[in-house]
Amino acid sequence: MNPSTVKTYLPWVVAVALFMEQLDTTIVNTAVPAMAEGLQVTPLSLKAVVTSYILSLAVCIPVSGWMADRFGTRRVFGIAIALFTLSSILCGLAQNLPMLVAGRILQGVGAAMMMPVGRLAIIRTFPKSELLRAMNFVIIPALIGPLLGPTVGGLIVHWLSWHTIFFINVPVGLIALWLAYRYMPDYRGETRRPLDVVGLVLFGSGAALLSWLLEIFSEHELGTASAALLLALSLGLLAAYVWHARQAPHPLLRLGLFRVRTFRVSVIGGFLTRLGVGGMPLLLPLLFQLGLGMPAWQSGLLMMPIAAAAMSMKLVSARVLARFGYRRILIVNTVMIGVVVCLFSLVVPAMPIMLIVLLGLALGFFNSLQFTSMNSLAYADIDIPDSSAASTIASSLQQMSMSFGLACGSLIAGGYLGDLPQTDRAAVTAALHYAFLTLGGLTMLSSLSFWSLRPRDGESVSRGSVRETI
Repeated sequence: MNPSTVKTYLPWVVAVALFMEQLDTTIVNTAVPAMAEGLQVTPLSLKAVVTSYILSLAVCIPVSGWMADRFGTRRVFGIAIALFTLSSILCGLAQNLPMLVAGRILQGVGAAMMMPVGRLAIIRTFPKSELLRAMNFVIIPALIGPLLGPTVGGLIVHWLSWHTIFFINVPVGLIALWLAYRYMPDYRGETRRPLDVVGLVLFGSGAALLSWLLEIFSEHELGTASAALLLALSLGLLAAYVWHARQAPHPLLRLGLFRVRTFRVSVIGGFLTRLGVGGMPLLLPLLFQLGLGMPAWQSGLLMMPIAAAAMSMKLVSARVLARFGYRRILIVNTVMIGVVVCLFSLVVPAMPIMLIVLLGLALGFFNSLQFTSMNSLAYADIDIPDSSAASTIASSLQQMSMSFGLACGSLIAGGYLGDLPQTDRAAVTAALHYAFLTLGGLTMLSSLSFWSLRPRDGESVSRGSVRETI
């Protein structure tokens, strides 16, 4: 396959697949009440529909790198798209909750292979001077999913059956499958290494158990002793994996990559930053609906400026990073995110809608620059043979940090609310305001994790990104 052709069309291949995944996630979350009514179950019981998907991601992302090295990026990426599309059909045909959960598990398996393998193909195809622009191109269409998801999901469940939300993936999946067949390069590992089964069991079970705990902690009554025991078990499994990885000749996740400073700072700093901002997608709708008394559709519209600003920022982030450098951007931008999060504590019913929109635009703008910087910096000093292992580690910890961020936001807001009823609008609003101040403070503190960067770190990625085009 002509290298120039691959560089032209590969970003489109990955972008279409990622758009499908992101659109599906946001639509499903919007349609939960209608799905519960159609299946004649309580909305709370449909938590399993979301949790099963998260657990599949936690278990299967770590093995995606090994599969790509062993069987090739084209085959694994194509199978992932086909599996996601087929499981979407099964979800749409589901007649009861167990069938729907089974379909969502298969969807999670397909999604777990799509993004890490797609990211790996991008890293292997583009030189580091073009990597930032290529990754930005891939992310922009993916951001359209969260932008359209709440609106499309609401319209579908209002006019059509909830089953239809899963059938939307079919034409998109077929297009992505055709593009992958035509333009996905077939990269493989330089050496064939055996699958680390012990590592997969230890890390997969530990990550899945921890993700499950974080997902259900704020939704179900779980005794303190039981929660503490399960938390200790999950952390023990993850600690056992760390010990195992140091001894194994071919570990599932190569923790030795953390000796690369830029990779270590990017992954760990990103994890800490998401603890502060990861809860905003949950807390902002609560503020708009419970605190300000807005209907769900209006709350959804107020979330759209965040995604719109994020898309706009992708168009200029390469120039900003080339001008100011990763160290300065990550330190200052992290503080700015914290400031904006704190400013949401000023949102009250009397505040003009335009000011709320401006806050949303600022949050999306700074968040987008932050994630672009962290995600591209991770590969600045990674050698090509290590790109598969690096992509797997980054994807695994990113997924875990998203669960941590949601749980952190929920726990902090719940702690401030205490025993007061959630029907008390004033109490909910006050609790959310305090939560925003706390999360904003934590985000600003996380900027300290980027101080160990050096002024020239990341130049291999940002240098030339302004001149190069995809």
